[in-house]
Amino acid sequence: MLKITVLIIMTVFTTPQTQAKECVILLHGLARSESSMSKLAESLSNSGYAVVNQGYDSTQHNIESLAMSVVPQALNQCITCKKVHFVTHSMGGILLRYYTQYNDIENLGRVVMLGPPNKGSEVVDHLKNVPGFKWMNGPAGMQLGTHTESVPNSLGPVTFDLGVIAGTRSMNLILSNYLPNPDDGKVSVESTKVEGMNDHISLPVTHTFMMRNKQVIEQVTYYLVHGFFCKV
Repeated sequence: MLKITVLIIMTVFTTPQTQAKECVILLHGLARSESSMSKLAESLSNSGYAVVNQGYDSTQHNIESLAMSVVPQALNQCITCKKVHFVTHSMGGILLRYYTQYNDIENLGRVVMLGPPNKGSEVVDHLKNVPGFKWMNGPAGMQLGTHTESVPNSLGPVTFDLGVIAGTRSMNLILSNYLPNPDDGKVSVESTKVEGMNDHISLPVTHTFMMRNKQVIEQVTYYLVHGFFCKV
């Protein structure tokens, strides 16, 4: 009877992070919330990963401040896991790049970035002076262009195992006019690339909804296991 009671107590109070050997941290993009990554979080959890779907106030601070607060906060939830992976959307990838520029993550596994503006976005270049743009996108949004104030272009090559998924469909043809084709409506395929990445794939998805796409989710899971995308 005592053994049964102890087993029940351990089951109730053991968190997913302590049960799983590998953790996946999800970082959403600019002006989004963790709910945008909920479908991906559910799928990865069903695959046996401990998932930390990290939310943050993306429009309230600059990239530097966000990176140095958000990434450690997420990592602290995976301290018992042998390996920590990341899956990021849009600006979430830039936060991780900035953080790893100055900090080592000893148990870092693989990273998949969805639509990351690794070379900045021309959309920001064209709209940053439009009334309301800064109010909607905050200090971090102003740093995602391609010119001198661009944070992505100030960062060096990635030094971790990275796979990038780019989108080739747009929901906003006006914004696409500012971008080199092909693009996902916010970021060009070319801009998603970064020196040091391990693999890259383009899929017919939009920037806004790529993280909810079944094919994208399947490719994310495949990369976390194999270290490359399935291109059959």
